[in-house]
Amino acid sequence: MADPYQNNVYHQGGGDSYGSYGEGGGHDGYGYQADDPTQEEDAASDATEGHDEEDQMYEGEYQGIPHPDEVKAAQRAARAKTRAAGSAVSELEELSEQYEDIMEDCGHGKFQWTLFVVLGLALMADGVECFVVAFVLPSAEKDLCLSNAEKGMLGLTVFLSMMVGAFLWGGLADKVGRRRCLIVALAINCVFAFLSAFAQGYGFFLFFRVLSGVGIGGTVPIVYSYFSEFLQMDKRGEHLSWLCMFWMIGGIYASFTAWGIIPRYGWGFSMGTEFQFHSWRVFVLVAALPAISSLVGLTFMPESPRFLLETAKHDEAWMILKQVHDTNWRAKGQPEKVFTVTHIKAPKTAEDEFIEIQSATGTALQRWAVRSLTLSKLVLKNVASLLSAELRFATLFMAIIWFCMAFSYYGLSVWFPDMIKHLQYEEYESKVKVFHGERVENFHFNFSLENQIHKEGEYINDSFIKIEMKSVRFEGSLFEGCRFEDIRSTDTVFENCTIRSTRFSDTDLWEEKFIDCRIENTTFEHNKQGCHLDTVEQNDVLIYLVSFLGSLAVLPGNIISALFMEKIGRVKIIGGSMLLSAGCTFLLFLSFSQSAIIALQCLFCGVSVAAWNGIQVVTVELFPTSKRATAFGLLNALCKLAAVLGSSIFPSFVGVTRAVPILLSFAALVCGGLVALRLPDTRDKILQ
Repeated sequence: MADPYQNNVYHQGGGDSYGSYGEGGGHDGYGYQADDPTQEEDAASDATEGHDEEDQMYEGEYQGIPHPDEVKAAQRAARAKTRAAGSAVSELEELSEQYEDIMEDCGHGKFQWTLFVVLGLALMADGVECFVVAFVLPSAEKDLCLSNAEKGMLGLTVFLSMMVGAFLWGGLADKVGRRRCLIVALAINCVFAFLSAFAQGYGFFLFFRVLSGVGIGGTVPIVYSYFSEFLQMDKRGEHLSWLCMFWMIGGIYASFTAWGIIPRYGWGFSMGTEFQFHSWRVFVLVAALPAISSLVGLTFMPESPRFLLETAKHDEAWMILKQVHDTNWRAKGQPEKVFTVTHIKAPKTAEDEFIEIQSATGTALQRWAVRSLTLSKLVLKNVASLLSAELRFATLFMAIIWFCMAFSYYGLSVWFPDMIKHLQYEEYESKVKVFHGERVENFHFNFSLENQIHKEGEYINDSFIKIEMKSVRFEGSLFEGCRFEDIRSTDTVFENCTIRSTRFSDTDLWEEKFIDCRIENTTFEHNKQGCHLDTVEQNDVLIYLVSFLGSLAVLPGNIISALFMEKIGRVKIIGGSMLLSAGCTFLLFLSFSQSAIIALQCLFCGVSVAAWNGIQVVTVELFPTSKRATAFGLLNALCKLAAVLGSSIFPSFVGVTRAVPILLSFAALVCGGLVALRLPDTRDKILQ
């Protein structure tokens, strides 16, 4: 059997003679001609030209520590030996090993760090999107006059739209390209996020946020697939974990900017009564800045060369790999290093040929229709292939892990702040003042009423003018000859009351606030239009503080998981973190105060983030290049579905029992953790 590396031609000579595709003595691959002593001698001469030999001494040599280059050379030789001794490998397997060798030669440096920041901003935008609606709802519900059902629908549809976006863009990224799909997805997010800030009605706001969610939903599956294909094997786990940190930064950014902007009501303007632009709309615009920054940065980044090789675009892939190589080595002060690849063997798939044949005929509309139909079929075929014999178990195991983790994490993420609000409400309710059978006559109420219950009272010829009523309840009371003028109310109702000869003017006491009341000879004039902002209650700083602390708490877990991802392994990190998170949930039985719940939220987030990092790294490594983004998109869509279920189920038990949410999250985390321990170790696996 011929040496598979004999076709791999690397020239270490000076000059710009990189060779052309197809040249090299009939060779159809690329490689190192280490058997030629003359070439080795020339290479050593060029590489050390202008350098003192002592300057190149490796400091670990005296301690018997092998040089990293020696380790890589040994690994490369082992791969070559295995390939030579084993059975014939497929073209894709050979390409995978060859590509790993090229990435090792390109090194890890300036190019990867630049791409790291650009893609990190896209991931940060996804993190921000998950917080935007939650932060603006307390203000937007008054500005847009939202009912409880409409608020719930808004939160639900945003996650569902992100689910659709993850599936859609993940599938397209494997057929159209990572960079192109990510640019389009971010552009959609930016445009519709901008438009949502100016939407004056609930319908338009919901529509724009849904389309914005569809755009941002594609970032997670594309970002990890894209970045992993510029990383060599020994850097992959650590640097993908560092990339995960940007999601945390997105949460911190959203919390900090929301706290700094939304309570500042002067940051806005109005044009009559039809157009209002309050401070929460300013926050929506500011929240789009990470996506805009990433979009700008991506215009300077190239497509993934691994994707291009998979689709038989050799020339483009070669140019990008040369760019990566030259950028890194120039930044390291070694511009004399030459990118020596002359030819990369890559298979050409029948799918691509089919598209090319169809695109060469018919009118422009026909070509577009054929291409779109063909593309849809290829994406669906790719999705179906995830259930093939080779990938069936990997897909099933990862689906269980993603679902269990997301169900527990997002469910508790909503349950924590709702429990805090419930404890606040209980404390507030415990201080309620009850007035029974009072009689007030000819009195002028010029002070606000708050947290009061008035039972069977009589109010004769009284005036309620320019006051606020917060959490006030009148039960079985009589109002006769009274005046209500310029009243603003929150959670105020009249139940089983009798109202006679009373005048309501410029109030927001509408019909639904009178429950089973008897109204006689009473007028309602100039009722307040629209809704109003409650500056005290609706924008409690605690909502921002809890989110900020929860996001910040994941920092230690992020650092630890990144540092030990290669040493401990992905499987142990995922399984251990999920089981440890399950143990943390039982501590929630001991939380009876707001501070205890906040502390346990920070603990849970800090422990569970290691599992998230490991899950995303393993997802990248388990699936081949042609299906990587598709698989990631499908699993991330499942994650969003689990998030919708968790965030709908867990809050329904607030104020009823805490046992059900705790046991549900415990069972999900234990199930996911045990399944994760059955995954294969992918630390030393070359991206297929």
